[in-house]
Amino acid sequence: MNNYGINIWSDKNFIIKNGEVKLNYKSKPSLLQISKEVRESGIKGPLLLRFPHLIKKQIQRLYSNFNSAIDENNYKGSFGAVFPLKVNQFPHAVESIVNQGKKFSYGLEAGSKTELLLAMSNANSNSKITVNGFKDKEMITLGFIACSSGHNITLIIEGLNELNTIIDVANETKLKVPHIGIRVRLHSIGSGSWAKSGGMDSKFGLTSTEIIEAISILKNNSFMDKFSMIHFHIGSQMNDIAPLKKALREAGNIYAELKKMGASSLNNINIGGGLAVEYNQHSHACTHNYSIEEFSSSVVFLLGEIMDTKNVQHPNIYTESGRFIAASHGVLIVPVLELFSQDYHEKLLNLKDNNPPLIKELLELNKLLDKKTSIEYLHDALDHQESLFTLFDLGYIDLQDRSNAEILVHNIIKKVLYFCGYENSKELEQLQTRLQERYLINLSIFQSLPDYWGIGQNFPVMPLNNLDKKPLRAASLCDITCDSDGEIGFSPIKPLYLHDVDLKKDEYFLGFFNIGAYQETLGMNHNLFSRPNEYTIDINENGYIVKNIVESKSILNILNDMGYDKNKILNKLKTDILNSDFIQKQEKTDTLAKLKVYLEQNSYLRTTN
Repeated sequence: MNNYGINIWSDKNFIIKNGEVKLNYKSKPSLLQISKEVRESGIKGPLLLRFPHLIKKQIQRLYSNFNSAIDENNYKGSFGAVFPLKVNQFPHAVESIVNQGKKFSYGLEAGSKTELLLAMSNANSNSKITVNGFKDKEMITLGFIACSSGHNITLIIEGLNELNTIIDVANETKLKVPHIGIRVRLHSIGSGSWAKSGGMDSKFGLTSTEIIEAISILKNNSFMDKFSMIHFHIGSQMNDIAPLKKALREAGNIYAELKKMGASSLNNINIGGGLAVEYNQHSHACTHNYSIEEFSSSVVFLLGEIMDTKNVQHPNIYTESGRFIAASHGVLIVPVLELFSQDYHEKLLNLKDNNPPLIKELLELNKLLDKKTSIEYLHDALDHQESLFTLFDLGYIDLQDRSNAEILVHNIIKKVLYFCGYENSKELEQLQTRLQERYLINLSIFQSLPDYWGIGQNFPVMPLNNLDKKPLRAASLCDITCDSDGEIGFSPIKPLYLHDVDLKKDEYFLGFFNIGAYQETLGMNHNLFSRPNEYTIDINENGYIVKNIVESKSILNILNDMGYDKNKILNKLKTDILNSDFIQKQEKTDTLAKLKVYLEQNSYLRTTN
């Protein structure tokens, strides 16, 4: 994995050139260059970089592939899409999504009152707003207000009570009635971690019996002209296309049957989200078996085939694939603070004037080992180490002898791994695991990568430079929280190798990729760490522009957001310092000034990195 699987997960968004990770776009700046520039202002801790051009790329790919499939299959409906705000509601992410999607009339999907208000205040004109999730009367009324304000909005009902509430609001007000959609509960289920979104046990959607009753309610209240969409969703991050095809056949036939039942205004089918993103960086662990080309072609072909068979007009197709749109645009840059080495440098050897014979032999092996002799000498060294451990247990050698043995054997293993590289050997795999290094990184996994902690989601990770050098250290990554779960452990199945670096001489940064979906919205304040400093990077032919700077919250503001009175905290700390008998009078002013600086900084560690 010399290139960290960049050809697998990056979709050619990033390249390696001159030993650095670079954006594969226009002036092709390096991530290290961008990171160092934004850190010149004294910023510490992790950095979240947004790249709007990657959102633009994904929106264009989505529309172009579906429109090509429509042309190739002589499909009579159109294609449209909405972005589910739950994927990323942060201002500069939404701003990029709305701006980059304007030419396509790319819309927004809301699942709560707050998200609906966000959609109403940000959606492009003429773009669609869909509203999913359970709704009360207030939320439905907001939908009426949105419609009356000129928005093309569809309220997708999750139950019959919601439909009755829509009718009640229509009768009680003079507001314009929005479009109505029905979420259907399919028998078909998806695949992957989110498969429970579909199937008869799903918490969402109407059964066949409830759909028929809904049609009756619509007819009896003269609302059939407002019924314009059916919707289904069989799960996020679908790893297999076969369940989608099955769901399309089921939903397509439901659509056709509803048209035959008199739903003349029904002209849209919303297939939900689920387009997968590749998070793995090892070829044997790829997470999905289809491309965007196959996905779009399958959807269009199957729906067209069903409608032609049923002699029903082709519906317009909508998708809600937010992960596909947003994941790639976010990159998390993290400084490495320390290496907790499990081996020892030769300079730590403390040899005696007269060393035990096995120590002398280890010294000779360490000196003479080369590529040709590496495996043979490795076996000798491991055998000598076991013998020395036994001698220590029996009291024949002392602690210094044992320490010298450990240092020599660890350095012999390092040399063997260097000479053998990535040779496929169970023995070498075990040695790499045994010699793994723990890298302390300046972030909270709970805050910035919650899906790793919560569901074991992988994220591509690689150093920003040194990529012209072979990484040999089997790496586990430890965050700065006081929680033992704050670690990405080394896995021999999906190994991560990093470089043996001297942090006193050089900084070492890691990049986590494809983190633009869900991670920000799910991030938690475990240990009261706040979000990283955030920057939007616009790349042009001559370089790049850093804009939309959002600084990480200060310690005082974090506490204030948690419900504490920051002024009360500040006054208490000030009083304690002024009344302290342990701080000299002339030092109290300096101590107060220092404390104020600390409280106005973020909560990440402030070392040289």
